[in-house]
Parts: sequence; C-alpha cells; structure tokens
Amino acid sequence: MDTDVILFLALLSFALAIAGATAFVIFWPLTLVHIRDRHPRIKAQLGPGAFLRPTALLWLLRGGYRTTPDGNLSALATPSRIALLVILLGLALGAMLWTIGKALG
Repeated sequence: MDTDVILFLALLSFALAIAGATAFVIFWPLTLVHIRDRHPRIKAQLGPGAFLRPTALLWLLRGGYRTTPDGNLSALATPSRIALLVILLGLALGAMLWTIGKALG
C-alpha cells in the first residue's frame, strides 16, 4: 500500500476521533446534568468535576449507568459511551496508521 494512502487513512481516523469528540461534548454534559438532578448517589460516586475525571470516564466506558433503572439516563449515557469509544478508536487507529506511514515513507 502506498505511503500517501496510509497517511490519508490516518487523517480519516483522526477525523473520526474529532467527530466522536463532537458527539461526546454534546451528550456527556447532558448525562452529567441528568445525574446531578436525579441521581445523587451516582453524582457522589463520580465526584465533582466529572466531565474529564478518569473515574467518571471509566464508569461510562464500563457502562455503570446500566445498573440504574432509568431509561432516560441510558438514553443519554449510551451515545456518550459510543462517542468516547469512537474517540479512543479513532486516535488509536490514526496513531497506528501514522506510525506505519512514517516508517514506510
């Protein structure tokens, strides 16, 4: 495969991560507001400043919201989780492709 094609695919992977970040900054704050207003136990578990707090992000990645029987919480947290996974996948794939492209070029 040509080096330019590999670097182009890396660029597309980073674009995918940016698209995931856009969705994340829409749905994750809505999820946190819902938690703040209706789930004080989860709010205490996530702690203050949960937006980029590693424990809160791990809680989201693990799907910790699924233990709470609240359909509205799941409806907000599921897109947040998918967006976070897309960010991580896009960054990992882009970094891998960029490294391969630079090594071949």
